[in-house]
Amino acid sequence: MHQFGFMPICCCSLILVKLAQLIATNRRHGESMKLIITRHAKSSWDSPYLNDHDRPLAKRGKLASDAIGRWFADQEHIPRTVLCSTSKRTRQTWSRIERCIPKMYDVRFESNLYHGGAESILKALSTVDDSPVLILGHNPGIGFFASEILQTQPIHTDFWRFPTAATLVCDVPVNEWKQVKFGYGRLIDFVVPRDLK
Repeated sequence: MHQFGFMPICCCSLILVKLAQLIATNRRHGESMKLIITRHAKSSWDSPYLNDHDRPLAKRGKLASDAIGRWFADQEHIPRTVLCSTSKRTRQTWSRIERCIPKMYDVRFESNLYHGGAESILKALSTVDDSPVLILGHNPGIGFFASEILQTQPIHTDFWRFPTAATLVCDVPVNEWKQVKFGYGRLIDFVVPRDLK
């Protein structure tokens, strides 16, 4: 009796595990991932001899970061993972954005995003599991990456120069970030700080 009683319990446990895996897979199947791409806000040049990596935000940059953060919250563009350059101005941009949104994210400071090219940014993105993802970086790499990731670029006078605190939001029809390639992104929104005044 003990032997016959044990087998159904064991089989049921195995079925439940497989069912949970199937449900998780189905939740992901056919879904898309959201990507948010933001250039750091305006930095200060008050100290001309300061190392570029250590330049802080200017007053205008702080105000722009706050405006973008409020826009994130209003539009419900809330990242689950943040990939941020190690520079002071990107860190400060993020610290002001995060004041405006729910605390539900993991932050990774990536040295290869400091003036990294589009390929470096794509490589960093491929290591992430969650969605939405926010990438905070620098021109020219971040602007070029934003242009390359999209199927169709927005009709906006500022998109091609991707000014400070410019933010692109796109939908990417993949189940995992390691599947993403240039040209996959579908535009959701593009904004610069002056649009929010």
